Amino acid sequence: MNVQYFKWYSQCLCRDMEYKTYGDNGRPFLVIPTQDGRFFDWENRHMIDIMSPWIERGDIRVICCDAIDAETWSAKGADGAHRAWLQEQWFHYITDELIPSVRKEGWETFYTIGCSLGGTHAVNFALRRPDIFAGCIAMSGLYHADYFFDGYRDVNVYNNSPADYLPQMPWDHHYMNLYRNNRMIIVNGQGRWEAECLDSTRKMQQIFHDKGIPAHYIYWGTDTDHDWPSWEVMLPMYLDEILYWEFLPNTCHW
Repeated sequence: MNVQYFKWYSQCLCRDMEYKTYGDNGRPFLVIPTQDGRFFDWENRHMIDIMSPWIERGDIRVICCDAIDAETWSAKGADGAHRAWLQEQWFHYITDELIPSVRKEGWETFYTIGCSLGGTHAVNFALRRPDIFAGCIAMSGLYHADYFFDGYRDVNVYNNSPADYLPQMPWDHHYMNLYRNNRMIIVNGQGRWEAECLDSTRKMQQIFHDKGIPAHYIYWGTDTDHDWPSWEVMLPMYLDEILYWEFLPNTCHW
């Protein structure tokens, strides 16, 4: 496959940012790293190898971006306002700088994909900008910002906390029609280190139901931990589903 590395200065973040792309054609997938991760993590963890049949067939093109979680979500004890502001700057780096740089003719919308905090970001992008992101695959995400910001709240925290802003959106908000036509797959295990994420995912499922937003929620069993071996098994099961939207009822894998 064609692999390319990029590094250029972000006006939003006032620093150089890096990313890699895999493949030339197909539906573009923006991959967001796990908490405190980097753009090369999915390659190092062999997730790109798992996706390679779809990349080499020209079904998908993968963009692995960089994140700055260590300065935002993970920087407990630092100034909350600065952390939240910087998170918002990173959000706009992705939507206003990175996406235009990788968009190719014929593909106006992207899917997001991630696990752990990457799954959190994947859902947040899909909900905040459904005009850009037509769906997501989110594995083991946590969808309320309080877990990371220790009670600090402002508009930037709110805007990055789907469990807070989605319930406040009116039924006739212009994004609702986009949500109801987009493709969202949200997956969680029930094994070790999944308790917080599992609870958050179930709450998001109820919010989606209350808003009439269709999504595929899947719950794996108690042998499915919050760890890479679980996500390696999950990932290939949902690539075809999101591409061809072979929509199934909400399920539980035991």
